[in-house]
Amino acid sequence: MRDPLTAITDAFTAFLFGKVETTRLPVRTSTGQAQAVYLPTAAPGLGDSGVIIGREVYSGKGYIYDPFQLYGQQLPAPHWLVLGESGNGKSALEKTYVLRQLRFRDRQVVVLDAQGEDGVGEWNLIAQELGITPIRLDPTAALDMGIRLNPLDPSITTTGQLALLRTIIEVAMGHGLDERSGFALKVAHAYVNETIVERQPVLTDIVEQLRHPEPESAEAMNVALEDVRAWGLDVALVLDRLVDGDLRGMFDGPTTVGIDLDAPLIVFDLSHIDRNSIAMPILMAIVGVWLEHTWIRPDRKKRIFLVEEAWHIINSPFVAQLFQRLLKFGRRLGLSFVAVVHHLSDVVDGAAAKEAAAILKMASTRTIYAQKADEARATGRVLGLPRWAVEIIPTLTPGIAVWDVNGNVQVVKHLITEMERPLVYTDRAMTESGADQVASASEELLAAEREAEERALAMEYQMGSQQMGSSSESTVA
Repeated sequence: MRDPLTAITDAFTAFLFGKVETTRLPVRTSTGQAQAVYLPTAAPGLGDSGVIIGREVYSGKGYIYDPFQLYGQQLPAPHWLVLGESGNGKSALEKTYVLRQLRFRDRQVVVLDAQGEDGVGEWNLIAQELGITPIRLDPTAALDMGIRLNPLDPSITTTGQLALLRTIIEVAMGHGLDERSGFALKVAHAYVNETIVERQPVLTDIVEQLRHPEPESAEAMNVALEDVRAWGLDVALVLDRLVDGDLRGMFDGPTTVGIDLDAPLIVFDLSHIDRNSIAMPILMAIVGVWLEHTWIRPDRKKRIFLVEEAWHIINSPFVAQLFQRLLKFGRRLGLSFVAVVHHLSDVVDGAAAKEAAAILKMASTRTIYAQKADEARATGRVLGLPRWAVEIIPTLTPGIAVWDVNGNVQVVKHLITEMERPLVYTDRAMTESGADQVASASEELLAAEREAEERALAMEYQMGSQQMGSSSESTVA
């Protein structure tokens, strides 16, 4: 029975403010029944066409991503930036992504493999599994009939050749060419292309022409022949290093016969080259321009160009400008550029900050693995990430990353199948030590969960592949 004082108070309150809300009795229920009342909510996904990456952490939904399917609808550009410190899963993500993309027949992937182990690049296992021979660029092996890439290869247009020669020289010199040096290089290149027709022109021909320019070159600009020779002297000295110096062998000859540019996977193995050598950005520039000019053909293929240690590209103003042009041609080439770097500070604080900012702006997809708090805050400012995403980046465990797909930000757990596992985990130096024992101890505990996840992944991936095959020109291999 209600207390009289309470009844009087309620009546007075009702008189002043209207009828009070009735008190509801508590309800006892189960989680199975409550889920029909309190419906779960989750951020929308990216669709169900493409390759499966893993699961969205908070909702448990399968996370499917494909830049070619999303382009023009949810993505203004198909390019992708992957960030994170070593040991958090960047390499495993790249490799499984490529393996899953190659299930579609109209895909081609080119990888610049800058890291290696046991004398080969870390993509060597995947290449072997697919029957692909990596294009291994090695300064020492090049002297003994190794792989050569010719900057003057006829498959590259004359305009592309001249741009590539300028980039090689500017990277080696550390500054841009002045007008006089540029003129000397231009007339030497034009003369070599006009007069050498029975074979591939090579860098030795350019060096020789710079040392002994033709009188016509001077007469065209009404200057003395000795002036033209003096203008081209520094250029000749730089190119001579590629011909007869510490970088000889890789660029000073016809392009090696037998390089299959139609293979579904092309791996350029740069693991034998010193990462701090100027050979690395020079090689990346040559490969980038070479591929650009051999790719310009109406074959309707979707291409993925994946570059590890991409700071070698973005940190050099001259190489970055070449790749910036390549990215702008992405729509015409059907190209998705994937840049993998450890820290954003490697890029935005470098010598090519302006070019780096332009390339980052074209990357509509950003995947960020664990970083230290200070680095995460800097990354968040540059990429415009929401505050909650920045706060959780330092807490992410290996295999989990923040994905920002043109403003659609989600936390995704990357999942790897048992078939992929031996191909993507190439840290043999670690796994053969005590780390192997730790992994085997936890393997049994995770086996049941992984098996269930992989069954679900297989079903979702099959559904996505079927839809993709029927809604586009892509066909499941």
